[in-house]
Amino acid sequence: MSDQLKWFKSSYSDDEGGNCVEVALSSTIHVRDSKVPTGPELHVTAPAWTAFISAVRPGA
Repeated sequence: MSDQLKWFKSSYSDDEGGNCVEVALSSTIHVRDSKVPTGPELHVTAPAWTAFISAVRPGA
């Protein structure tokens, strides 16, 4: 299924291998390490993803 998803890299990732997180949005949120695209993925619900993003935002 992951090859059918539209993945995008975190705006905090760089081209030198640091902080490489990719996310794909569907009925669940898929998260993976962009350096290992065939590796494991984390799948979370949309409410859990929203809570995570809210918690890690600066000033949260």
